[in-house]
Amino acid sequence: MMASATRRRFLAAVLALGALGIGGALPAQAARSDLTLGIRLEPPHLDPTAGAAAAIDEITYANIFEGLTRIDAEGAVRPWLAESWEISEDGRVYTFTLRSGVTFHDGTAFDAEDAKFSLDRARAEDSTNAQKPLFAGIESVEAVDPTTLKVTLAEPNGAFLFNLGWGDAAMVAPETADTNKAEPVGTGPFTLARWVQGDRIEIVKNPDYWGAPVALEKATFKIIADPAAGLAALMAGDVDAFPQFQGVENLPLLEADPRFTVAVGSTEGETILAMNNKAGPLADVRVRRAISHAVDRQAIIDGAMFGVGTPIGTHFAPHHPAYLDLTDTYPLDLDAAKALLADAGYPDGFSATLKLPPPTYARRGGELIASDLKKIGIELEIVPLEWAQWLSEVFRGKDYDFTIVSHTEPMDIGIYARDDYYFQYDSEALDAVIARLDRTTDKDTRYALMREAQEIVTADAVNVFLFQFAKAGVWNAKIEGLWVNAPIQANDLTGVRWTD
Repeated sequence: MMASATRRRFLAAVLALGALGIGGALPAQAARSDLTLGIRLEPPHLDPTAGAAAAIDEITYANIFEGLTRIDAEGAVRPWLAESWEISEDGRVYTFTLRSGVTFHDGTAFDAEDAKFSLDRARAEDSTNAQKPLFAGIESVEAVDPTTLKVTLAEPNGAFLFNLGWGDAAMVAPETADTNKAEPVGTGPFTLARWVQGDRIEIVKNPDYWGAPVALEKATFKIIADPAAGLAALMAGDVDAFPQFQGVENLPLLEADPRFTVAVGSTEGETILAMNNKAGPLADVRVRRAISHAVDRQAIIDGAMFGVGTPIGTHFAPHHPAYLDLTDTYPLDLDAAKALLADAGYPDGFSATLKLPPPTYARRGGELIASDLKKIGIELEIVPLEWAQWLSEVFRGKDYDFTIVSHTEPMDIGIYARDDYYFQYDSEALDAVIARLDRTTDKDTRYALMREAQEIVTADAVNVFLFQFAKAGVWNAKIEGLWVNAPIQANDLTGVRWTD
């Protein structure tokens, strides 16, 4: 009797559990909502409007701080805290309609007065903003009403909306602007939870965020400077993702492991063999074209970057919608190179200096390029420099023939129209295109002008365009939403989630 009663009670319990969905097949396990990302450098502080270090934006951009506009994963401009805008016919007056209902992390409302404060602070005479020139063209800023902001420019600037998408143009409040370095208060979907100096920075979901809620409840930026330690942390599961993995020589190992996704994209870093366009033989476009034909770009990528990098044919990021693929303009052709040199009056080549800054890509790449150019009679004296020397001699002093450097600023083809720039390149045709680009706000027209500028720069062989610096991302295969490319220096977590 007792055994039978016990059995009945057991069966009843099993049926009850089944009715509740507890017995039988277990329900699917909820997807994780926390994330640990490995980063190489610790930021000096967390105020993107007061420092040049990329490590600041890598944590705060779109996560803690937001701007009137935003740069998306492909490098295009999107409305953000400004939901729309109108531009005057003369291209000088921008009238922004701001989103309503937006609050800062401390609960105070964001409105046009805050936007005016942010832009006036960035352009002020005593501004510490690392990109102060972005705001130099602003003539006045007016808060028309709480959701209307009017910005008047001294002259048209077609890149103005893009400039407002930089982290340096983040919106801040006057009450907290002075303390944002240690206690950042933005309008973003995450807030700072804790900063353990030298170890990690933790952010958590903002429950009062104005926009679509993010999937992650918490994200930890783990500071790991050593590539070997980063690999070990990935393999052990202590780190879920390295959006910019340093140990690129280990990518084949990680690609073979089904636990990981390896995503190699591009950054804004155009890596070039820069040439002084007014230095001796290099003043002749035929010589510059000969050199472009003599450099084996893929061998540079393989030898200096372990095969990680995208060949480019002009000074423009391949991920951008306006990119023009000109990589076949100067195919590797030593006979063509020699013929061009002879036509320019240098049948036996010439001697020159190659001044190299410290990065590995420059030092390794320099040896390979010296070997390439020797094949067409150009003898290079390699001169290693520290950064301070490079800035003094090459960048500011223009005392060089060749150098190798990666230009990481976004959308910077306009530097080729600067008379004082270290390339020492002059082109009335390019100047005219860039001047039109500066006055143009229509996206399609701007893209067409960007392509025209690329064609001119490449046709004039201003520099040898080697490769776009790679963004090698490695993360758990169950993670989606991390950026493959890096149109700006950011780890935007707003679309990141774990799959089942």
